[in-house]
Amino acid sequence: MKILVLGSGAREHALVLALRSEEAGHELLAAPGNAGIARDATLVDVDMVDPVAVTGFAIENAVDLVVVGPEAPLIAGVADELRERGIPVFGPGRAAAQLEGSKAFAKRIMSAAGVPTGRATHARTRDEVAAALDEFGAPYVVKADGLAAGKGVIVTEDRAAALAHAETYLPSGAVLIEEFLSGPEVSLFFLSDGDTVRALSPAQDFKRALDGDAGPNTGGMGAYSPLPWLAEQFGSEAEFVAHVTETVALPVIRRLDEEGTPFIGLLYAGLILTPAGVRVIEFNARFGDPETQVVLPRLTTPLSRLLLAAATGTLEDEPEPEFADDVAVTVVLASEGYPEKPITGRALTGLAEAAAVEGVHIAHAATAGEGDGLVATGGRVLNVVALGPDFRSARERAYEAIGRIGLEGAHHRTDIAARVE
Repeated sequence: MKILVLGSGAREHALVLALRSEEAGHELLAAPGNAGIARDATLVDVDMVDPVAVTGFAIENAVDLVVVGPEAPLIAGVADELRERGIPVFGPGRAAAQLEGSKAFAKRIMSAAGVPTGRATHARTRDEVAAALDEFGAPYVVKADGLAAGKGVIVTEDRAAALAHAETYLPSGAVLIEEFLSGPEVSLFFLSDGDTVRALSPAQDFKRALDGDAGPNTGGMGAYSPLPWLAEQFGSEAEFVAHVTETVALPVIRRLDEEGTPFIGLLYAGLILTPAGVRVIEFNARFGDPETQVVLPRLTTPLSRLLLAAATGTLEDEPEPEFADDVAVTVVLASEGYPEKPITGRALTGLAEAAAVEGVHIAHAATAGEGDGLVATGGRVLNVVALGPDFRSARERAYEAIGRIGLEGAHHRTDIAARVE
């Protein structure tokens, strides 16, 4: 197939790498891409958040499938325009994408579908925020209602900090004040064609900037898959996945279908395993980053087949996706100052040496340049992804590789998946 991937981060690079690895030999295009993606796909000049431009390009170039990586094109309605013109697209339309675009919308859908989640209050003024904080008590959880690039959430014991965070986002709209839920977090992806769902293997990511889950929230500093400790509570990973499929994914997909906004694409369920059971923290309407970088390298079922089946309404004909027994660990290399004020434009070195480590590949997130003349262009610069037969070997490979990369002032967490060994 000729496949166009929209996006410019490590998630999109992971998608391109998974598609490129297939024996079918697809022609891969990407917009806008980055320096790493450019080595594995042809970069094309099209504005990914312009529905008419993307659709026109797809028609003119006989694209067989469009895969939407980030949330912005979804909220902009790119998938709607493509579907109206009969072009298969993996990604929900604007209305269904509100599952990520609006926390309030997601809470309403969960309530209507009977999906377990935490209590929450929608606050539009400082006084309403203050009252909700006092109602729920510490630790305080405040979330921007709309898109915030992974930085719209604060969890803190400091009431003043919680109030200040809310005030940052109130000029743009309401915020959500939620009860604090305690327990390990799990990210679980579901492919959906609007009716049928197929789950991928679970992953766990690390949102805080510093070791020991300290520091500010980020877009994600690392991840690993699979999650062997799920067996302790659920008997097996498969039983956990089946439980979440029945209690979370299917009810939400069916509810959206009933409302006339079928969800076609990737439903990301951010879950927390509380003493009272599984609860949904949030939904996203696209592949998660950096979890995609550890889930897709373990996938043995051809990704293109799953994406096309979801895009064309034939997912029920596909068996459950299969995964290798390998362990995958990814560590994010971030620019100095990330997430508050990342310093960009600095040179990257040692990438070839890092990729030479057994089981390692590099997923580029924010890079530009050619050959050895690469520079960092954003906060999260790249992902070192390592596969191994067990967690110890995968972690050792990942950290050996990241130690070979040079970027002035860069930082990364040293404890990704450390507790799983």
